[in-house]
Parts: sequence; C-alpha cells; structure tokens
Amino acid sequence: MMMSFKYRLYPTRKQADVLQFTLDRNRELYNAALEERCEAYRMSHISIPYNDQSAHLPEIKEIRPEYKEIYSQILQDTLKRVDKAFKAFFKRYKEGKTPGFPRFQGYDRYDSFCYPQIEKLKGNPTV
Repeated sequence: MMMSFKYRLYPTRKQADVLQFTLDRNRELYNAALEERCEAYRMSHISIPYNDQSAHLPEIKEIRPEYKEIYSQILQDTLKRVDKAFKAFFKRYKEGKTPGFPRFQGYDRYDSFCYPQIEKLKGNPTV
C-alpha cells in the first residue's frame, strides 16, 4: 500500500526562493522533454522512452550547471510525469476516447514537484 502525505509549508524568504528555483527548473525540463518527444516523432516517427531521456540527465547537468543544485530523483520524477502523460494519451486514443495531447506547462500550470526519498533530506534544514 502506497501512502502519501501533504504538508503545508511556511518557508522563509530564502527557502521560498530555493523552492521556486527548483519548480522553475522542473517546468523547463518538463517542457524540454515534451518538445524533444514531439520533434522526434515529427521528424523521424520514433518515440523516445523515459529511459533514454533520463540517461541524458548527466549531460544536461554539464550543459546547464543550475541543474546540479537539484536532486537527481526530482528531475527523474519530472521525466516520469512526461512519460505518464504520453502513456495516458495513447491509452485514451486506443480506447477511442478524446485523447487530449500532453500540454506544455506554463508558470501557473506547473505548481509541484516530488521528493521520492524524503529521508535523505531530514538532516538538511536549508531546503
């Protein structure tokens, strides 16, 4: 049985800036991954799976050093969101329902990210 907890945060100004920075980078990654999948299909009719996109995360961190400040599991979860959106799209398409293609996420639409292993952060009060 999987459990999830939702916590209301009251961050300081510095913590709020760090959270917003992380949220903005995740939104950029989501939109870039979505764009990569769309372009790959449009240009050569191939589908890019999650494993291929997540294998490029170290390269992304070398090119864009600000991504080094974000835990890798958070970035992996963002790519899983993209993968989940496409799987749901194709499932609805096969069932004959109105599929609704995955959308690019704007500032007001992408408002959360996930820490899969929160236990690692318990000793780090700066985040």
